[in-house]
Amino acid sequence: MKKRLIAYAALLVLATLPVLSQKSFYDFTVETIDGEQFNFADLRGKKVMIVNTASKCGHTPQYKDLELLHKAYKSRLVIIGFPANNFMNQEPGTNDEIKEFCDSKYGVTFPMMAKISVKGKDMHPLYRWLTSKSANGVLDSDVSWNFQKYLIDENGNLVGYFKPAVKPLSDEVVRWVTKGQFTQDK
Repeated sequence: MKKRLIAYAALLVLATLPVLSQKSFYDFTVETIDGEQFNFADLRGKKVMIVNTASKCGHTPQYKDLELLHKAYKSRLVIIGFPANNFMNQEPGTNDEIKEFCDSKYGVTFPMMAKISVKGKDMHPLYRWLTSKSANGVLDSDVSWNFQKYLIDENGNLVGYFKPAVKPLSDEVVRWVTKGQFTQDK
């Protein structure tokens, strides 16, 4: 019985290590759309907007405004796109196909990461952190659709998120980028 309890306790510790090892936004390293490693620790001192993207969505034209926002504020803001196929098969392509689409259709120059899952059992660890108050220390949330925008401040703290329909060049987004002002809609 004692051996079983010890084995169970060891398994419990091992199961929680992936979550515990990423206490901070800066602890994450992710894969780019080109297969390279991208370390979030390199983003210290900048605001970051994490966006789950899709090529066949009604919000797909937001790529254009995300690119404009990136060009206008790249000295203080890093936009990072994460293609995901979690909503009605709206991102069915491979990383190469997604990259070609973003380049040819929208001229995307902000960092694009490898395709991931942002919901469900196979949710990427970054999105588990973004959506879980017990991990991020700020709020619980669900990714409701493509182009939800998670906001990270210059110190690596989750501030909140903008719903998918909020346009990247809206007053609310620009106010957060330029003045750090943000109020979470419920």
